[in-house]
Amino acid sequence: MSLMQRSSPHVMGRNTTSRIMLWVIVAALPGLLALSYFYGWGYLINTVICVVSAVLAEAAILMLRKRPVLKTLKDASAVLTGVLLGVTLPPFAPWWIMVIASGFAMVFVKHLYGGLGQNLFNPAMAAFALVLISFPLPMTTSWSTPEAISGEPLPSFSQQLSHNLEWQAYDGITMATPLDHYKTKIKRLTADELAQTPEYVAGPFYGILWVNLAFLLGGLLLLFLKIISWHGPVGLFTGLLVLALPFSADADSAMPVLMHLFAGATVFGAFFIVTDPASSATSNRGKFIFGFGVGILTYCIRTWGNFPDAIAFAVLLMNISAPFIDHYTRPRTYGKPKPVSGYKLPEESP
Repeated sequence: MSLMQRSSPHVMGRNTTSRIMLWVIVAALPGLLALSYFYGWGYLINTVICVVSAVLAEAAILMLRKRPVLKTLKDASAVLTGVLLGVTLPPFAPWWIMVIASGFAMVFVKHLYGGLGQNLFNPAMAAFALVLISFPLPMTTSWSTPEAISGEPLPSFSQQLSHNLEWQAYDGITMATPLDHYKTKIKRLTADELAQTPEYVAGPFYGILWVNLAFLLGGLLLLFLKIISWHGPVGLFTGLLVLALPFSADADSAMPVLMHLFAGATVFGAFFIVTDPASSATSNRGKFIFGFGVGILTYCIRTWGNFPDAIAFAVLLMNISAPFIDHYTRPRTYGKPKPVSGYKLPEESP
């Protein structure tokens, strides 16, 4: 009688790769819709272009690697990368920036390391950093202005699409991000003077507060479904607050704590980037340390660096540290009195 041999795990859960990816996409939809409501059609157009480009790039590299194409594409990881890129790229960026970012994420960040689950860096954040450094002008001047601030209606879908495809220019609606606005003007204005500027009179942080609350709603859904754990997000918020609370108490000289939390990509990064299972730490203690490091680096880069928002660079720096964190935060093995951590020299034979 022949016996069937299978490797562990022998008991499988309901969370397949495709199911996890689809739930993360669903959780990101409230934030994407909020961005589109306050800032126009650009984010939806970005997302569509990024998703199509990511899927085509992955299909091409799979054919070159002689791997099954349709079976791999069904895991929806390329679609998720496209959605995350569509959310992070400026709404008035030209189409070729989205194509370059999506292709780089799939080919160089994901499949260069072997494919899904083997990538060292987060594909969306690595691609964002690439286009930000390579094309600084369109990446820093292509953010749209809400109607409440500019007094002009947002472009229609056809106008927005024409601009993204570079068929027709649409001027007079771009602006800096809230964090960049505060960082540049706090050097010569007090907090009270900043509060009188049109950006703050029009609404809370240009509407970005509501966008962050929408991403928070999606993150809570992922926590409820146990798609992610709380350790990474709590670690990021803790690391950011450890520096922001004592050093940002004076709003006349430093960015306020609430702006650090709700005027950038902090909430989005906490629930949708730091929790990436492939490029972050694996143990619960390691996830907290990973998120904590992202929070610390985010504050340092925002305060003393050249980039107003630093989630992407902080995540990439911590991605390099993830294997080191994993090695020293391994959980206790069943039957062992304590966890094994660190390197141990082999015992010399007598």
